Amino acid sequence: MQTQHLFTPFEIRLLRSDECPMRTHQHTFFELVYITEGEGIHHINGNGFKYQPGSLFMLGPLMTHHFTVEKTTAFVFVCFNNIYLKGITTGNEEQHSADNWMHKLEYIFQSKQDQGEIIRNERDKPLVAAIIAGIVTEYEQGPNMQKELVQQLINTLITIVARNITIKCDAKTGGDTIALQIINYVHLNIYDAEKLKAENIAEHFNISTNYISEYFKKQTSENLQQFIINYKLSLAETRLRHSNMRLNEIAYELGFSDESHLTKTFKKYKGESPAQFRKSIRGNDRPIKFKVA
Repeated sequence: MQTQHLFTPFEIRLLRSDECPMRTHQHTFFELVYITEGEGIHHINGNGFKYQPGSLFMLGPLMTHHFTVEKTTAFVFVCFNNIYLKGITTGNEEQHSADNWMHKLEYIFQSKQDQGEIIRNERDKPLVAAIIAGIVTEYEQGPNMQKELVQQLINTLITIVARNITIKCDAKTGGDTIALQIINYVHLNIYDAEKLKAENIAEHFNISTNYISEYFKKQTSENLQQFIINYKLSLAETRLRHSNMRLNEIAYELGFSDESHLTKTFKKYKGESPAQFRKSIRGNDRPIKFKVA
């Protein structure tokens, strides 16, 4: 399995091809893939999704993918990494703004983005097409490309994706707005252990403490505390894959009592310790440099 790395905050790549541009691979960065022409199948994490002009896919770190091209296809690849996200804050903006962007992306990519084409709101599709056209126009300027403008366009795309993720979550909850609000509340407050206590969630949504877990399970088929644990462990996986954070730092950030608590919980649900997980992931990483065409 090839693993691509990104050595600049963001890169744009345009490609027109009548065959798969690369065999199955993964990246250590985020990637938006937009189809301007052509038809085929986008294989993501072992699942196949048909694509056509106007399709937009968003891939998180270490999601595997490749394409089966059925008709000559024009791809627009927009790639960006954590350095890019940190650079979003400028001047008078508060430092935590960059963290808010990272949390938004974590929310997006922990929402099972192997579900294929991302844009579900038909009204967003013309907007996405216009934004992509703007990015392509700037890219074709070559050395005169306005990077600040491209960054703003990428930021807008991320916001549109987040909105469409909400549509997917709405489908998951059967359209129940309170259940969706609880999911969003958990994502927003995942780093605040006090706000994640059942009694505080219940009070926030004016639901009985004794009933809230039953209510959440009825709407989503998942126990509330189990949902919180699963989300925390998925975030822990992200840090183990893509950072050099120590286990005690990850435990502290995600609200585990200590490193031992994190290790015990991780092993219970994942079948191996965090240290074993990190070792196995890095042992399988065979890096190649990602180059812009």
